[in-house]
Amino acid sequence: MNPHEDGRKRGLHATVVKVLRHRRTERGMSLEPHASRCIRAGEVHELVTTDHVETAPGARVDRVGFLGFAEFGCAGVLDRGDELRIGGRVIGTVLGFDACHHPNHYNVLVRTEVPWTGEELDLFPEQLLTFEQAALTARLGSAVG
Repeated sequence: MNPHEDGRKRGLHATVVKVLRHRRTERGMSLEPHASRCIRAGEVHELVTTDHVETAPGARVDRVGFLGFAEFGCAGVLDRGDELRIGGRVIGTVLGFDACHHPNHYNVLVRTEVPWTGEELDLFPEQLLTFEQAALTARLGSAVG
């Protein structure tokens, strides 16, 4: 994201609708070229963790853990770098999006140290998740300095 274009935004909240408990080491997801996606209220998307770091369009993402599916409770914009929080704890940051199942749903790829599964993080149906914008002042400070 360009820090000169990236203004403040609302946080997004989502509710777990299905917990997943598997992982793959050769998944072959492909990063979309877009650093952000608009989310409509009521949409359901799959949340996938990865220790992958490359963000180039088309980058192959193999090592993944599946958290589950979540329904978004409000419309907004989900950006690369947004923090996924569960119970106030930062789990990871949005790495990007894979559209292999679109228009049914996006795979929202979340960068974590370890590709966690939903079961390993003790997720449960109806649990609230939030996506918060990373500190805007930190981004602006590094761009100005």
